[in-house]
Amino acid sequence: MRWWDIGPVLELEQELFPEDAWSAGMFWSELAHARGPHATRHYVVAEDADGRLVGYAGLAAAGDLADVQTIAAARDQWGTGLGARLLTDLLRAATAFEAAEVLLEVRVDNTRAQKLYERFGFEPLGFRRGYYQPGNVDALVMRLSDPALSVPADGPVQGETHG
Repeated sequence: MRWWDIGPVLELEQELFPEDAWSAGMFWSELAHARGPHATRHYVVAEDADGRLVGYAGLAAAGDLADVQTIAAARDQWGTGLGARLLTDLLRAATAFEAAEVLLEVRVDNTRAQKLYERFGFEPLGFRRGYYQPGNVDALVMRLSDPALSVPADGPVQGETHG
């Protein structure tokens, strides 16, 4: 993800997460830590064949721990494997950051995402009550130990993702 992706990302963010969408400032702050020799973030976007932004994802790393900050796929991409490709990219980044564990929060009512994370080996860890505001929706905290074991070893993510 680069600065010029923030506008299209915000449009998709608002469409998918109208109650608790990230602001432009939040994305700018994350991208400020995604480049250079001391980068602690990894952000990627996905585009369709026409160049339309259809997904994005981000990861933060600190020490031996990484955290999935965000992951989203346009509704017309659901069921295409895009979410899995984005998550694979994040887990490769976690491995490059030498993370021993990856954590994430997911809305308790987002069973589609929970199933994706379970397929990759994430396990439930606990809940964060009222995490998503202003809707006061709980988050399920999930953990993946040793992300390198969950990443396919068959080369780069196929297709449309780029940093």
